[in-house]
Amino acid sequence: MQAINQQVDTKPTKIQQKLKRLTGKAIADFNMIEDGDKIMVCLSGGKDSYTMLDMLLLLQKKAPIKFDILAVNLDQKQPGYPEYILPEYLKALGVEYHIIEQDTYSIVKSIIPEGKTTCGLCSRLRRGILYGFAEEYGCTKIALGHHRDDRVETLFLNLFFGAKLKSMPPKLFSDDGKHTVIRPLSYCAEVDIQSYSEQVGYPIIPCNLCGSQDNLQRQALKMMLQDWEKINPGRIENISRAMSSVVPSHLADPDLFNFIKKQET
Repeated sequence: MQAINQQVDTKPTKIQQKLKRLTGKAIADFNMIEDGDKIMVCLSGGKDSYTMLDMLLLLQKKAPIKFDILAVNLDQKQPGYPEYILPEYLKALGVEYHIIEQDTYSIVKSIIPEGKTTCGLCSRLRRGILYGFAEEYGCTKIALGHHRDDRVETLFLNLFFGAKLKSMPPKLFSDDGKHTVIRPLSYCAEVDIQSYSEQVGYPIIPCNLCGSQDNLQRQALKMMLQDWEKINPGRIENISRAMSSVVPSHLADPDLFNFIKKQET
């Protein structure tokens, strides 16, 4: 673990500087973090959440405001889960952390038939547990590690299978208004996060519940987008930017634009 910390703390690499800049821009653009916030940083043991924690720790050192970080991992009791990895990593990093132990694995496996996608139920169970923890421990923001590509993939999932123009917002208020979810990596490309993760050498924990399932719709979309990117480099970034440049009058949603009444010029 010490080797990892030394590598992160030494002279910043170009990829680290890029990720830090884009994370800071997303935080500023959507007012994700405010003075006095207590940020619950959700760690899964994957490259994205490790990178998010790193970026927030780097920004915390130079931010003009004060905010606290609490790293939280949900141990879902998957068979063979290496429960020692994250505690050892976070102790070495000197970060305050908490491990929530809830056997959602058994619940999901008992409800979802073999071969069916478990992601939906698993995410709902995780959300409820994390929301409850955040409220109990006074966390004002819940930080998730979704990145730019996740948001683009979700856009197409909703478009193709839900007939909606909808994605993962960089900042989301829960329906009851009690929780604010932020996604600091919203502008960061997965390829950059992967490169940074390999550079630092995070102790990655694979997901054996949903991540190992074959033929997921999201995986198919990821491959589609990667093919597009090979043919037309920059396409994923353009789609991402398009989500921040919406023209309601040129779509067809009467709740967003009044097509009946002539607009005054």
